[in-house]
Amino acid sequence: MIMNKIAELTDRGTLNIAGEDAENFLQNVVTSDVTGLTVGSATYAALLTPQGKLLFDFFVLKVPDGYVIDCALSQRPQLLQRLTMYKLRSKVTIETDEDAQVYAAWGGTKPDGATVYADPRTDAMGWRAIGALETNADAGDYHRHRIALGIGDTDLDIGSGEIFPHEGNLDQLGGVSFTKGCFVGQEVVSRMEHRGTARTRFVIATSNGVLAPEAEVKAGDLRIGAIKSVTGDHGLALIRLDRAGAAIAKGTPITVDGEPIGISVPDWARFDIPVEGHK
Repeated sequence: MIMNKIAELTDRGTLNIAGEDAENFLQNVVTSDVTGLTVGSATYAALLTPQGKLLFDFFVLKVPDGYVIDCALSQRPQLLQRLTMYKLRSKVTIETDEDAQVYAAWGGTKPDGATVYADPRTDAMGWRAIGALETNADAGDYHRHRIALGIGDTDLDIGSGEIFPHEGNLDQLGGVSFTKGCFVGQEVVSRMEHRGTARTRFVIATSNGVLAPEAEVKAGDLRIGAIKSVTGDHGLALIRLDRAGAAIAKGTPITVDGEPIGISVPDWARFDIPVEGHK
């Protein structure tokens, strides 16, 4: 049997959502569809600005007495404040669980113990757990795993109020529903989807040691994006796909600090770097 790697994610925290209006409340504000969740299943989701930019990304887990939100610990106070603002007269309670521990597991079968759920973004990410698990890996191992798969992190890549869901690939990872109806920022995100105007996205970057967070990615003298999180010779790059495609079509090197780098689309992605058809 292949054993899991299990790491505690100390930069994550939780919120508990309960009450008879909990489902309707979440359905009306988050980007994904929570109505089909069964106990023990989760969806990737976000809360947006009215202009459609990502404020917070998180997981929504269905539990017997409501929902648990697995979010970045750095953003939890602001997320709690924003959800409370939207609650109005809904019969909903939103509480912080200061004692909850969050774990990630990958590379094997579903671990026993705690509240374990499949990472909803892609099967290759493995599992997440809220509770206590015995660890054999650390957060650095987890970040190497997710970067190799081209998955963005809230603190290291996505931030708050900086990018659109399409740019963070939430549309590719089940983090946005385009059929459920209205949510905060829905009009902008739906327009980007139907018009196909998402030109900037996370891709995987590789090099021989020149990658560094926030380093400029260039095609010739033209800036086409920036490196985000990095581990070893791999990192995530937020780039303009059309400009990268034009550079590839012309044979122009894509570089960081003057050194060539490789860029590739994650295996799970449904988008490509458009090399053909440039003027």
